[in-house]
Amino acid sequence: MFENYLPIAILAGVAVVLAILLMTLSRVLGPYRPNKTKLDPYESGMDPVGDAANRYSISFYLVAIAFIVFDVEVVFVYPWAVSYLDFGPGTLVSMIIFILELYVGLIYLIKKGALDWDLKKGMFN
Repeated sequence: MFENYLPIAILAGVAVVLAILLMTLSRVLGPYRPNKTKLDPYESGMDPVGDAANRYSISFYLVAIAFIVFDVEVVFVYPWAVSYLDFGPGTLVSMIIFILELYVGLIYLIKKGALDWDLKKGMFN
């Protein structure tokens, strides 16, 4: 049973060995000239302001979770859309119900203000 996974294990092993080898060669053969500018933290071309332990707004997390939820749902819809002609009409009805549930969830997020980035009237402000 595990012999089917042998090529995958070999590929993973080769990838790990190659990554370690290339990083080691880069460190050994490449120049290493650190200075203050190179060692400073870099964030999108802007100098960092404040402490790194500052908390993000809850709106950031709500949008991130909503994005993940709707993105994962596309993973379920795409294979169905590719082969929906092979299935009966029952799967069409179930997919319509599924998409309507997603739509209701999106409307709920919009009504609650979870996608609103205005700090004065956000969902938890």
